[in-house]
Amino acid sequence: MKEKLIVYAKDLRRRSTDAEQILWSHIRAKRLEGLKFRRQHPIGKYIVDFICLERKIVIELDGGQHTEPEKREYDRERDNWLEKEGYRVLRFCDNDVLLNIRGVLEVIREDCIKHPPLHPLPSREGKEEISPLRGERKRSTSHSRVVIEQSLSPVGRGRG
Repeated sequence: MKEKLIVYAKDLRRRSTDAEQILWSHIRAKRLEGLKFRRQHPIGKYIVDFICLERKIVIELDGGQHTEPEKREYDRERDNWLEKEGYRVLRFCDNDVLLNIRGVLEVIREDCIKHPPLHPLPSREGKEEISPLRGERKRSTSHSRVVIEQSLSPVGRGRG
């Protein structure tokens, strides 16, 4: 099944929509905050439009077919599965990309900044540090905490 998904993903890349091509031109080659995005990427039994594996952010572009009740239910199930796997799913209508690419990019950028990297730097707790100012040694005991702020879907990011 995995091989079939890979073949299908490659086909989807060749048949990109106008909205997908426009968004891809702005996020490919680490153009957005230096983050690497992939397009039409298989994950589990699904293929996502765009993904940043480092930040576990999935971007989905929805055309008109996503307003149909069956498709909306499929999208909801898929989003739930992805979220259970630790991914944050951002959905945009194709028209949002076509008419307001700057706004879409800003929402993606903000979410990428808020969502912590998958592999944070190792803790320095209990390790000696040398103060660059005085050459003094000190023992680090502080804990770093990352707070993830969950946000509601911004205006213009509907499920249709």
